[in-house]
Amino acid sequence: MSAATLSVTAVVIAAYLLGSVPFGLVLTRLSGAGDLRSIGSGNIGATNVLRTGRKGLAAATLLLDLAKGAAAVLLARAFAPGTEALAAFMAVIGHCFPVWLRFNGGKGVATTMGVALALAWPIGIAYAVVWLGVLVATRISSLGGLSAVLAAPIAALLTGNAAYAPVLAALALLVIWLHRANIARLRAGTEPRIGGKG
Repeated sequence: MSAATLSVTAVVIAAYLLGSVPFGLVLTRLSGAGDLRSIGSGNIGATNVLRTGRKGLAAATLLLDLAKGAAAVLLARAFAPGTEALAAFMAVIGHCFPVWLRFNGGKGVATTMGVALALAWPIGIAYAVVWLGVLVATRISSLGGLSAVLAAPIAALLTGNAAYAPVLAALALLVIWLHRANIARLRAGTEPRIGGKG
C-alpha cells in the first residue's frame, strides 16, 4: 500500500471516528438528564438537548459538534494536505451514522458548520449568518439548518472557494434527506418552534 493510500485511509477513519463522538448523548448522561434518545425527537443534536431544559448543555453540544467537524478538517490539512474535503465529508458521515449508536446519529447541521468554517472561514461565516438569521426570524430550528446547508455551496462559489462546493453540495443533500420528516412538517405547518409548545 502506497504512502498516499495510507494517508487517505487514515483520514477517512480518523475523521469518521472523530465525527461519530455523540457529544449530546454523553453530556446529557453525565449531567443526569437521562438517555437523550428517549427524549423529544430522540435525536442526539443540540436542538433535542434543548428539550431537556438544559440550555447550557445544548450550547455545549452545539459547540462540540461544530468543533469536531472543524478539528477533522484541520487535522487533515496538517497531516495530509489535499484531503480536507474528504475529511469534511467523513466527519459529517460519522456524526450522522456513528458506529457506536448502530449508525443512528444526528442530522449534521452543526458539524457541517464546523467543517465549513475549517474549509474556508468565509463559507463558515455565511453559513452562520444564514442559520442564525433564519432561526431568529422563524424560531424553527430545522428551517435555519436547512437554509444554512443550502447556502454553503453557494457561498463557496461566491467567495472563491469553488473547490469545496461539491463536498458542501453533497453534505447539503445528505442533511436535507435526514430532515425529510421535518420538511414534511414544514409543508404541513406543524413543525415546532423553539420555545413553543409543539
